[in-house]
Amino acid sequence: MINVMIVEDQTMLLDSLAKAIDTQENMRVVSRQVDAAVAVKEAASGIADIVLMDVCTENDSSGIVASAKIKKLNPAVKIVIMTGMPDITFVQQAKDVGVDSFVYKNIGTEDLFNVIQSTMDGYSTYPHAPIQTDIDLSDFTEDEIAILKLVCETKSRREIAQILYLSEGTVKRRISEILARTGYESILKLAVHAVSCGLIVPNMKDE
Repeated sequence: MINVMIVEDQTMLLDSLAKAIDTQENMRVVSRQVDAAVAVKEAASGIADIVLMDVCTENDSSGIVASAKIKKLNPAVKIVIMTGMPDITFVQQAKDVGVDSFVYKNIGTEDLFNVIQSTMDGYSTYPHAPIQTDIDLSDFTEDEIAILKLVCETKSRREIAQILYLSEGTVKRRISEILARTGYESILKLAVHAVSCGLIVPNMKDE
């Protein structure tokens, strides 16, 4: 079960998010807050596995500042920043403080569920520049190709790290570099494209 905290000062959106998440068999809302600054202590306590954090909350509290504090107190807590404002500086600020994923509020409900699940699986989702469709594997390092193949085989970031004898931090950094270079917002989407184009043939045999 994925325990979710929502930090959102718009009551209607907060209520609809909570109701939607509670319809999922593997997710439940354990806390709802309207002020990011007030939510820091509770979020860092480990009550939730993942926090959906608005950028601007009640009392002019910054969700990004709050996220930085939460990550400092408890790095294991996953955080997804949400915003309805198309300010590209928010994306970099979120990355700089270690936020796991970033979405805009016009995201569909199913897509949000997918972001929550993939973030819990160790993958980051961020908006990027236009997608590069003419991907050339010669532009990738051996480690990057190995990581992409293992993603195609549905391995989690932790499993990839163990298989390649890398730290999870290194795998995360390599994935971020791949996404930044190709313009994909999710390593899973890039993997699907790579397989569909025949660039990578995953080994899906049972171990």
